[in-house]
Amino acid sequence: MTRSAADRELWRLGASEVAARVRRGELSAVAVAEACLSRSERVEPAIRAYVDMESGQALERAAAIDRRVTAGDDPGPLAGVPVAIKDNLALAGRPLTCASAILEGYVAPESATAVTRLLDAGAVPIGRANLDELAMGSSTETSVFGATRNPWDPRRVPGGSSGGPAAAVASSGVPLALGSDSGGSVRQPAAFCGVVGLRPTWGRVSRRGLVAFASSLDQVGPLARSVRDVALCLQVIAGADPGDATSADRPVERFAEEVDRLRPNARGLRVGTLAELAGEELSSAARRDFRSALDRLATAGAEVVEVSVPAVRSALAAYAVLAAAEASSNLARFDGVRYGRRRGGAEAPGGPRSASDVIESSRSDGFGKEVTRRILLGTFALSAGYAESYYGRAQAVRSALGHQLAAAFERVDVIATPTAAGGAFPLGSRVDDPVTMYRSDLFTTPASLAGLPAVSVPSGLDDDGLPLGLQLIGPAFGEVALLRVARLFEGLTSFDRRPVPAGEVAA
Repeated sequence: MTRSAADRELWRLGASEVAARVRRGELSAVAVAEACLSRSERVEPAIRAYVDMESGQALERAAAIDRRVTAGDDPGPLAGVPVAIKDNLALAGRPLTCASAILEGYVAPESATAVTRLLDAGAVPIGRANLDELAMGSSTETSVFGATRNPWDPRRVPGGSSGGPAAAVASSGVPLALGSDSGGSVRQPAAFCGVVGLRPTWGRVSRRGLVAFASSLDQVGPLARSVRDVALCLQVIAGADPGDATSADRPVERFAEEVDRLRPNARGLRVGTLAELAGEELSSAARRDFRSALDRLATAGAEVVEVSVPAVRSALAAYAVLAAAEASSNLARFDGVRYGRRRGGAEAPGGPRSASDVIESSRSDGFGKEVTRRILLGTFALSAGYAESYYGRAQAVRSALGHQLAAAFERVDVIATPTAAGGAFPLGSRVDDPVTMYRSDLFTTPASLAGLPAVSVPSGLDDDGLPLGLQLIGPAFGEVALLRVARLFEGLTSFDRRPVPAGEVAA
């Protein structure tokens, strides 16, 4: 390939390589931004990953980074790396919609802490990525802007709720993206789109500036095409934040450097499997793929150990109750009075109406069907006479799950599960079947409830040629060891070196 041809395909580069070459002055941040913007614009009609692309701001920021390099300054560990940001993370001066009509016209007054840290590290945001409305969903079909499509097959969903960021990375429009994960919203779309997605330990990354869905579950997490790039992003965004009292005051390890210190093999590694999820609801292809993943680890020297965590059986139900209850509380402020687009006020036919009428009109017009469903479920679960029967029992399950998983980690180093029960499902096939849709998070909710770190790594393809993922769960604040195992597994699959599929999709 000639140099000019290589320059036109800068969008193929990973985040670590882009940053290293820009910092050394070997590569122009503007050239990388132009390549990724061109690639994104080419695939966007087929993928619809973005709520809005911001070409002008991206090129201005990239030019500023190039000037700093020329002046002998170091722009940071993500110098010149184009990123997509899920549109529930605030970026100062830009609209913040959460893909919901209720936030039409709202502009973020300041940036989320995780976004600020990306900017301080030299990253170049090129657009706000699509999501399920208010991060409630598993398919990115409930967005007011329309559904995002899977780069591997535009007739399929990309997963959710971080389907936009996952699709942007999978289609090579950007090498890195930020999403949020409450019950699996980074990991499940990562699996469906064939990329790496990490949910850090709850509290490892500040939630300040992330629009809350379920506060005790929400966590910002990165998506990329390699484990090392995910580790590099985590190294940038992790750490205590005075603006978020729930952020953990823990040292930030040099995750990217640590994952490079690979084991020569998996000898001494103990990989746990959950007896309660052995084959449950898995497609035949996903079952074969999971067994193959375990066999690869065992062949490399790992010991595979079955562990029992009985509370896992109730994790999905507990998650549904707790997440809905917290959503009901968090979304109470979106009423057309304090926050949110107002309907039924002085402009309504017949003149001003009561405050309760304004709130009812604003919410009825602003919230979609899935968000309304969860608000109603959560309000019921918290109502007098029912709170202990539902919310209280769900909290008891959560407590038991945490204790049982902690005991399991005394026997194993990581726990492995499929990320999802199968590959990406067809658009429209589950949008009117909420129970089936909720079950998409069967394998991801246990780590969320326990606040544990978990990563999805591409593991193979299903019978339709669509990606499948292996989920690895680690103990609290055990990201270094977890990412090392993920990097080891990544090397056993060679999945990240497959040709990019979206070039054919969008051609």
